[in-house]
Amino acid sequence: MNATSSAAAAALPSDIVQSPLPRLKITEIFTSLQGEADAAGWPSVFVRLTGCPLRCTYCDTAYAFHGGTWWDIDDIVAEVRAQGVQHVCVTGGEPLAQKRCLILLEKLCEAGLDVSLETSGALDVSGVDPRVSRVVDLKTPDSGEMARNRLENLPLLTRRDQIKFVLCSREDYEWARGMVLEHALNERSMVLFSPSKGQVTPRQLADWIVEDRLPVRFQMQLHKILWDDEPGR
Repeated sequence: MNATSSAAAAALPSDIVQSPLPRLKITEIFTSLQGEADAAGWPSVFVRLTGCPLRCTYCDTAYAFHGGTWWDIDDIVAEVRAQGVQHVCVTGGEPLAQKRCLILLEKLCEAGLDVSLETSGALDVSGVDPRVSRVVDLKTPDSGEMARNRLENLPLLTRRDQIKFVLCSREDYEWARGMVLEHALNERSMVLFSPSKGQVTPRQLADWIVEDRLPVRFQMQLHKILWDDEPGR
């Protein structure tokens, strides 16, 4: 490296100098059935990023909070394409906690894949490639993380996106119902209500929705029914 190159390198952040290719820390990449949202039931590749700033009471992926392996983003895209399915879901943890997740999403779209992003809704989604379907999880009171909801995200969402509520109690349901009606969420995006396993029964939630004629889509998390939270499924 000559003197000019050395000076230029010194001006760059150390992680860029050390790794010429953008990288992300990955917990796992695997193929399964999409368990929720509008792609439920489709064979999908899941790219689970490591790390999350939230600690929801019902979290089923705490193993993704720490650890993981650094991958070059181009290698992630190559691995996803090698899995041989059209749908890919970038999830976590909280994938947007790693800023270079935005690069991965763009490159997956450029590869011609159908891309969705599962995000807590606590971080800004405005930079996400518009070709991506954003599944934004609004945190209920019983999640323990309601204060982290970034409501500024709501006006950014479109019919391509989905808004998800995981409900732990009747109180959570009433809060979520109020949010749907106050913000007319169903007029903006598909709204999904899911029962938190072991806290609200599917029948309870279904009855509440029907009784209120609420304009939301009931869903159960297919992966929990089939594989009971087994990692990598």
